[in-house]
Amino acid sequence: MRRTRWVVAIPMAALALATIYPLVFTANVAMKTRREYVLDRFSVTDSLRWDNIVKAWSSVGMSRYFLNSVVVVACSVAVLLLLGSMAGFALARLRFRGSSTLFLGVLAALFVPFQVIMVPLARIMADTGLLDTYPGLVLAYVAQFLPFTIFLLTSYYATVPPEIVDAARIDGNTTYGVYWRIMLPMGAPALLSVGVLNALFCWNDVLIALLVMPSAEHRTLMVGVTSLRGQYSDDIPTFASGVLIAAVPVLVVYLFLQRQIADGVTAGATKG
Repeated sequence: MRRTRWVVAIPMAALALATIYPLVFTANVAMKTRREYVLDRFSVTDSLRWDNIVKAWSSVGMSRYFLNSVVVVACSVAVLLLLGSMAGFALARLRFRGSSTLFLGVLAALFVPFQVIMVPLARIMADTGLLDTYPGLVLAYVAQFLPFTIFLLTSYYATVPPEIVDAARIDGNTTYGVYWRIMLPMGAPALLSVGVLNALFCWNDVLIALLVMPSAEHRTLMVGVTSLRGQYSDDIPTFASGVLIAAVPVLVVYLFLQRQIADGVTAGATKG
C-alpha cells in the first residue's frame, strides 16, 4: 500500500512542480530590475519591487485592457448562460419535431475549429459594422462557445426528474413559468460551473479578440500581454509583470471555484 502511494505521489508532485514553477519564475522576474535580470535571470530577488507592476498597469495600459476584458467577459457569460439555459431546457424537456436533429447539430458545431470560420466571421463583422466594437466581440464569443454551453446544460437538465416538471404544469405554470421558476433555480450549480468555464475561455482567448478588436484602444488583456512581448523585448521584467497581472484573476478563480470547474467538465459525462 505504501509503495503504491509513492508511485502515485511522485508523478503528481512532479506535475505540481512543473505547473507552479513557471508562475513562481514569472513573479520572481517581475520583481527584478532590468539589470538584475540581465546579470542572472534565475537568481532569487532579494527584495520586493513593485515598480514594474505599477509601470505595466498604468504606463503600458494594462489597466485599460483589464477593464475591456472584464466588460467583454461579463457580457459574454451573461448572454451565454441565458441562451444556453433556454436552449438546454427546450432540448431536454420539450418534445418538438426536429429536436434530436437540432441537438446533433449542436454536437457537430463542437467539432468545428474557429480557424475554419474566422475569415467569414471577420467579413460579417466588417459588413455589419461590428468590427472593433464590444458587441461584436461579445457576439463572436457567444457564437464560439454557445454549442458547448448548450451541450452541458442540456445534459444537466436531462437528469432532472420529469415528475418535477409535470407537477409544475399541474400547478398552472406555462412553459416559460416552468423554465423561470423551476428549471432555472434547479440548474444553478450547472449554470455556475458552465459560467466559470466560459469566463475562463473568454478571458484566456487571444485569437478571436485579436481578429475582432484590432485597435490598441479596444484590446483585451491577453492581447495586450502578447503585444508587450514586442514592445518590451529588452525589458523582460515589465513583460513578466504584464503576464502576472493577466494570470492572477485566473488563479483566483481556480483557487476558489475549482469544484465548480471540475463539475462543469464532467457535467455531460453521465446521465441519470
